[in-house]
Amino acid sequence: MSDTTFAKDEFEAEAEISDYIALLKPRVMILVVFTALVGIIAAPVDVHPFTILVSIIFIALGGGASGALNMWYDSDIDGLMRRTRNRPIPAGKIKSAEAKAFGFGLAGISVLMLGLAANWFAAVFLFFTIFFYVAIYTIWLKRWTPQNIVIGGAAGAFPPMIGWAVATSGISIESILMFSLIFLWTPPHFWALALFMRDDYENARVPMLTVTHGRRSTRNHIFLYTILLALFALFTSFTALGGWVFLGTSIVLNSIFVVMAFNIWMRGDHDAEGDNFKVERSFFRYSLIYLFLQFGSVLVDHGLGTNFSWGFL
Repeated sequence: MSDTTFAKDEFEAEAEISDYIALLKPRVMILVVFTALVGIIAAPVDVHPFTILVSIIFIALGGGASGALNMWYDSDIDGLMRRTRNRPIPAGKIKSAEAKAFGFGLAGISVLMLGLAANWFAAVFLFFTIFFYVAIYTIWLKRWTPQNIVIGGAAGAFPPMIGWAVATSGISIESILMFSLIFLWTPPHFWALALFMRDDYENARVPMLTVTHGRRSTRNHIFLYTILLALFALFTSFTALGGWVFLGTSIVLNSIFVVMAFNIWMRGDHDAEGDNFKVERSFFRYSLIYLFLQFGSVLVDHGLGTNFSWGFL
C-alpha cells in the first residue's frame, strides 16, 4: 500500500509529543505491559528488578511500534471511521511516512534492546509479535476475512508469553495458558465494539463479522466465545497456573461475563438501537475489567503462595 498523502496545509502545525504518544496506542500498551509483567513475575525464576523494569519498557516500545505501524497502514480507513478519524495521521498532525519511520525505528530498538537486556529468545518472540500484528493482522487479515480478530487476536495474546520468556528464555504450559485466556477473550471483546460501531466498519469496508454476517450472527458468536472463555478459565484454575484466588476470581468474573453475554444474545437490533447499544457498551467496558482482574489474580496467587501444587497440567 502506498503512503497516504495529505494536502500541504494540513501539516502546517507541527506535531506535538502527545501526537507521537497517540501513535503508540497507549491504552492498548497498558494491557501489553500488564500482561507481560504478569508473565515475568509468575514465572518460576527470580528476575532482578532492574531487568524486569527495562524489559517491560522495551516490550512496551515494541507494542507501541506495532500501534504506530498499524496506524500508518490503516490511515486510509481510519479517516473514514468516527472512532479513529481523529488519530494523528488522518487528523493531519503527523505524515504517514513519518509514522512509518517512527514505527519501524521503535520496532528495531525494542527488539535489539530486549535481547541485550534479557535474552535473545524473548527478543525474537517480540519481533515475531510485531510482525504478526502488522503483516498478518493489519495488512492481510483485517481487510480480508471476518475472522480477522479471531486469528489476529493472537498478537495481543503474546505479551505474557514474552514476559515468561524474559524470565525463563523459553515457553511453558503456563505461558500457553495465559496466551489462550487472552486469545479466547479477544473475539467477544472486539465483537461487542463492532456491534455498536458497525456503520464505521461498513463505511471503511472492513469485513468485521457485523458487516459480513450481521448483528444477529455476531451476538451468537459473542455468547459462544464467552462460554468457551468461561469454561477455559475455570479449567485453568486447576492447572499449574491456577490457585485459590484465581479460582474464586474466575467463578465471579465469568459468571458475570456469561450473564452479560446472554443479555446481548437475547437482544434484537431494534432494542439495541433504541438505547444506543447500552448493553453492548457495558459488555465492552466490563471485558477490559475482566482481563485485568483475571490476570491480577495470577499475581495475587503468586505473591501469597496460594497456587495449587497439583493440577491437570
